[in-house]
Amino acid sequence: MGIAEAIPGVSGGTIAFITGIYERLLNCIKAFSPSLLGELKNGGLAAVWKKTDMSFLFMLAIGMVAGLVTGIFAITYLLETFPILLWSFFFGLILASCFYIGKQVGPWRVAQILLLLFGTALAYYITIATPAQGSESLLYVFFSGMLAISALMLPGLSGSFILLLLGMYTFIVPTAKNALTTMNPDSLLILMVFASGCVVGMLTFSHLLSWTFEHYRNSTLALLTGFMLGSLNKVWPWQQVLKTKFNSKGEEVVSFSQSVLPGTFADLPSNFFYGTDPMLLAGLACMLLGFASVFVLERLGKH
Repeated sequence: MGIAEAIPGVSGGTIAFITGIYERLLNCIKAFSPSLLGELKNGGLAAVWKKTDMSFLFMLAIGMVAGLVTGIFAITYLLETFPILLWSFFFGLILASCFYIGKQVGPWRVAQILLLLFGTALAYYITIATPAQGSESLLYVFFSGMLAISALMLPGLSGSFILLLLGMYTFIVPTAKNALTTMNPDSLLILMVFASGCVVGMLTFSHLLSWTFEHYRNSTLALLTGFMLGSLNKVWPWQQVLKTKFNSKGEEVVSFSQSVLPGTFADLPSNFFYGTDPMLLAGLACMLLGFASVFVLERLGKH
């Protein structure tokens, strides 16, 4: 989940879903409420630990932090070096996840089909939206953290991609790198404010999601499947770069791109960052690998 959240377009919620821990995670987060004070008073720390399923949450948090750190460094390298192959892998993974979550909806009725179409359309629109101009103000950093963590909890919507739309991805990720490597006070402050926004967003949004699962499970699953289907446009491997910009380090980076067919991709006269070699066979192989990974994770998740 941590690695997934470091990549724009890939959702940690998707990974939670296909490993079978999604609803347990929601209930665990939901347990952090004022009622914990009563648990602490009546049963002590042991009661609070049990109520919040802290053993599960603690191990998950360690894994996510390790994955996030790995993602910030290793995945950044892979994205810069093998973008088509990496996006192909995640395209296959998310496509298989759509089948996996969709088959849990039963039965499919008109309401579920409409929610599927709505979720698909909304997620697709988000993927083609033009990124906003970011801001380095602490209030905007806090707000970005709230929205990003809410997206993390929705399969198909990536927290990193929400940061990209807010114009904050190229600010938050380098700042996090700087904070982890140099312990710069300014970078650490920004990271703490962002983390605070994440905590507030997680505690509030988890209650809403948990309620929808409890009362409208099929409809919620149908909507989430739509989110994942619509998000496939963002992880399509063959992208034509339409707009670039310079980040805070003065490096030219992709600002906006559109999905094209491999044949069209190969015919482009030039294409910043991605090049014009579609690497079709290798890309398809990575898609199949990603597709198969979901069913391996599903099998492991049952245990």
